[in-house]
Amino acid sequence: MMRRFNAVSTAATLVVTAAAAHAQINGCGNLPGYVQLKAALVAATQAETSGLNNQMWGTIVDRDGVVCAVAFSGNDRTSQWPGSRVISAQKANTANAFSLDSGSNSNGSGQASGLALSTANLYSAVQPGGSLFGLQESNPVNPQVAYAGSPDRAGSQFDPMVGQRIGGINVFGGGLALYGPGQVVVGGVGVSGDTSCADHMIAWRVRNNLALDHLAGVGGVSGDSARPDNIIYDINGSGQSKGGFGQPMCINTGDQTKLPAVQK
Repeated sequence: MMRRFNAVSTAATLVVTAAAAHAQINGCGNLPGYVQLKAALVAATQAETSGLNNQMWGTIVDRDGVVCAVAFSGNDRTSQWPGSRVISAQKANTANAFSLDSGSNSNGSGQASGLALSTANLYSAVQPGGSLFGLQESNPVNPQVAYAGSPDRAGSQFDPMVGQRIGGINVFGGGLALYGPGQVVVGGVGVSGDTSCADHMIAWRVRNNLALDHLAGVGGVSGDSARPDNIIYDINGSGQSKGGFGQPMCINTGDQTKLPAVQK
C-alpha cells in the first residue's frame, strides 16, 4: 500500500512538474491562467451593454501563439455560440501575430514606435483591393488543435487547445495584443460571441481587467494615443474606409472613445 501511495505521489509530482516546465517553455507561465481569464471575461461581459448582450468566449495565447487559457462567461459551454470558441482563439492569435513592441521600429524621430493592431483594424485592409488582401488566408487554423479532445472540456482549465498552437487569422473586432510593463508584447487575447463591435469592446475591458494594456506610446492606427489599437468607424456610404483601417458599425454599437485609456 505504501509503495502504491508513493508511486501515485511521484507520478502526480512529475505531472505537475512537467506542466510547470511546459508553461515556462511556451511562455504561458507569466500570463494569466484560466481563473484570471474567466474572472476578467465575466466582469467585462457584465460591464459592456452594447451589442446583443450575449455570453462570451475568451482565449489567451502567448507570444508564440500557444494557447494558454480558454474560458467562457456563461453558466456552461452551451451558454455561448459554440462556433465562437475557435474564433476567440483566432482573434488572440491574429492580434499577437501582427503587433510589435515599443522600440521595434523606432527611427529616432521622437514619434511613437512599435505597432499595435487589433483584429478590428484589419477589416478594411483585407477586403478585395485592400493593402492586405489575402492576409486572412495566410495562417490557417490547425483543425487538429481546434477540434481535439472531448467537447465537454471546452472552456475549462483542461480545454484541449491549451498548450497547442492554434493558428488562424480573424479580421473583425475582438482581438487585442497583450502588452506587459515596458510596452512589450507578451501574447494576445481574443473574445467572441456577440457582434464584432461588442466583441472589441469586451476584449478591451478584458485586457484592462488583466492589467496587460501597457501600450501608452506604442504606435497605432486609431488616431487616439490613449487607445492606439481601438476600433475605427470611418467607412463611408461607398463602403470605403477613409484611413484604410476601419470596420463597419454594428447593431447597438457602443462608444469606443469611452473605453479605459491604456497605461504606460
